Amino acid sequence: MKNTREEPWGTDLVAGRNAVAEALKAGRPIDSLFVQRGEKSGALLSLIAKAKAAGVTIKEADGRKLDRMCNGAVHQGVVAVAAVKEYASLDAVFDLADKRGEPLFLVICDELEDPHNLGAVIRTAECAGAHGVVIPKRRSAGLTYAVGKASAGAVEHLPVVRADNLVRLLDQLKERGVWVYAADMDGSPWCETELTGPVALVIGSEGNGLGRLVKEKCDFVLSLPVKGKVNSLNASVAAGILCYEVARQRSGIQAVNPPVA
Repeated sequence: MKNTREEPWGTDLVAGRNAVAEALKAGRPIDSLFVQRGEKSGALLSLIAKAKAAGVTIKEADGRKLDRMCNGAVHQGVVAVAAVKEYASLDAVFDLADKRGEPLFLVICDELEDPHNLGAVIRTAECAGAHGVVIPKRRSAGLTYAVGKASAGAVEHLPVVRADNLVRLLDQLKERGVWVYAADMDGSPWCETELTGPVALVIGSEGNGLGRLVKEKCDFVLSLPVKGKVNSLNASVAAGILCYEVARQRSGIQAVNPPVA
């Protein structure tokens, strides 16, 4: 079984130093650049510097992994994973909310590494009326082919921001009047919280949940009831429930009153 968190099989790859250099020169969106561990030639260092200047995440990998990614094709120690769409700025997300005349609705994924989970979150967020999704630059799935496919095309319609530091980004949001809500096990019931104002929902990773510093920056913690023996929901499922609670409240849809005896 393939490791979907680490292996970008089936994505649009660019292999070889000249090919990667030309892709960067042409302004092609690159999600990440895999460099063979131990390679430190001057030409490669120059290529890495250009990639960093373009905001590309650099990842080291052994030669065998690069061989597998390229199905044995010559890669010269460097493989770029093309992004399906350019990343947006935080200001672009605020502009979209202003254009719609709505309070900000943002979903933040804290180190969500499974591309299928991230794609599902993007799809649900777009359907629920969110204005954008935020992912961290490190330890997160990016806008790869697998994520785009899992989003069922939603990635084409919803801005995705890539943040260098989520803690700093949360500070920026709070300075702009946004309330930040974490999804975790030790909070208030999700349906008893007012979510009609400017909202950012923070969803934790598949294995470790929310990072400590990220959780400490959140204003409130929302919890979903777990009645079975498994102690948590899938990240994209939890995100879907919370996104549609925001959508329900903003649409003014009322819960059904119980029947009168």
